[in-house]
Formats: sequence, C-alpha cells, structure tokens
Amino acid sequence: MSEHLRTQIDQEFELFTRRNFESPTSCRNLDQIRFYVHELCLKIDELESRFHYVPTDAFTLLAQYNTCQNNMSHVDFRDL
Repeated sequence: MSEHLRTQIDQEFELFTRRNFESPTSCRNLDQIRFYVHELCLKIDELESRFHYVPTDAFTLLAQYNTCQNNMSHVDFRDL
C-alpha cells in the first residue's frame, strides 16, 4: 500500500470520527459509549477487510472509549 493511500485513509477516518462520534470524555452514560464502541469496531473491521490497514488513531480512540467505559462501570459497581 502506498503512503499516499495510507494518508488518505487516515484523513478520511479522522473526518468520519469528527462527524459521527463524540469524544469519549463527553459521553455521559454506558449505553452511549457501548454504541460508539460497537460502531467503531464495525469501522475497524470495514477498513481491515477493504484495505488491510487500520489507522492507529482508530485503536487509540477505541482504547479511550474502553477506558471511559471501565471508569463508568467501576463507579456503578462501587456505588452498589
């Protein structure tokens, strides 16, 4: 894969996430985060199958959502 194509995929992914996702820290409930994680996983699978390449930012964003999800789950569990 050419460097130009990788750059283009990176830019298109960044634009896609800016249009369709809230930042992980802006999410206010677990269902919202789970929705974004699911959608992000679908996008990662799509990129992997089409291009055999996934931008590093996709995995970084997924890790951020997972961290927020874990933090919210921990707070819910602690309050029981």
